[in-house]
Amino acid sequence: MIIGDYYGAVELHREEKIVFAKFLAPHRVLSTCRLNGGLREDLDTLYNHQSCEPRAHTGLDLCHVAVKEPERYQKRIAGKAGIDFSKSASLGTAANVNNAAVAVELFEGLKVVAVTTAGVGGNGGRAGDPASYYQSENGVVIIDRAPPQAGTINTMLLISEELSPGAMVVASTLMAEAKASVLQELMAPSRYSEGIATGTGTDQVGIASLLGTRIRHTDANKHSKLGELIGKAVRRSLQEALNLQSGLTPDSRRSSVAQLARFGETEESFIDGVRDRLVEDVGDLFEANFLSANHDPVTVAAVQALVHVRDQFVWGVSPIGCIHEIMIGHAALLASAVSGKEIGREAMREELGGYEAAVESESLIELVRRSFAIGYGMKWMGRFED
Repeated sequence: MIIGDYYGAVELHREEKIVFAKFLAPHRVLSTCRLNGGLREDLDTLYNHQSCEPRAHTGLDLCHVAVKEPERYQKRIAGKAGIDFSKSASLGTAANVNNAAVAVELFEGLKVVAVTTAGVGGNGGRAGDPASYYQSENGVVIIDRAPPQAGTINTMLLISEELSPGAMVVASTLMAEAKASVLQELMAPSRYSEGIATGTGTDQVGIASLLGTRIRHTDANKHSKLGELIGKAVRRSLQEALNLQSGLTPDSRRSSVAQLARFGETEESFIDGVRDRLVEDVGDLFEANFLSANHDPVTVAAVQALVHVRDQFVWGVSPIGCIHEIMIGHAALLASAVSGKEIGREAMREELGGYEAAVESESLIELVRRSFAIGYGMKWMGRFED
């Protein structure tokens, strides 16, 4: 099935578990493909293929073939779609290609098309996170760390005008920045550290620019119009793909628990942690109305502020000597948001008793739970008394 025809030189198709760009005219291609990757000018197809389901599908033969025998894998997949594997570059994913999102940006005669599939929930990672393996002269050596889960962000970028080889590389760096900016705005968590994800451990890209055009671009940085179009197209396609694949949107992140997920908090652990600090009937009331409390925008904003302030200490922006005073002040704002009443810093300090603020995630979770309990315990106290 043809999804689209762009600038008269490329067709975008989807067939079963593969979405591919078929070049009707020569393109310069830069890709992460293991077999035909790097910079090429002799390819006629760029494709993205779903090799397995995102979860509990590791026993599938095709997954092992893709990792261990990339040539056999590419021959098998390309052949079924009528693609010459020797003249194609591939990207692989566990995301549903029916959820591939297309974004087009235009400026005068220049057209940029981004085609993205995206899953980040199980494999989100931050640059510099601990590795799970390394390559040696004897092959791959596994490091003692939880194995990565499925989750990949793949983008094919199609450009209607020629880019120099150097500009192709610049375009790839801009794509990475655009991706990271979307994940930062969503506060998507790394699954391998307490940081905000900048991508996944298996992200792949393919960039194709039409050769022999009247204009030849020698740069694609953020100051250029081409760079602007690339950034916008990649961002829009990624935002839509994340929504289609897993419902990851700004609205879905308006949740106190979602803001705490990168520190290991879950709905169940959060409810239990708050209930343990409330008398029984108030705890029952909190659990029954958890969704409302969890998604209240004023409360979520207070949690976001507390989390971000904690990050400032971790990053070294705020001096650690001020952590107790600052965290208690923001905890008072959180308790006030939950209760709908003004709770001052001194009153909050008294309510918290011997709590000592620290940068460790356990300390943050403890402070948020206790602030919720203090606020919820006061919420209806005396509201209808004469």
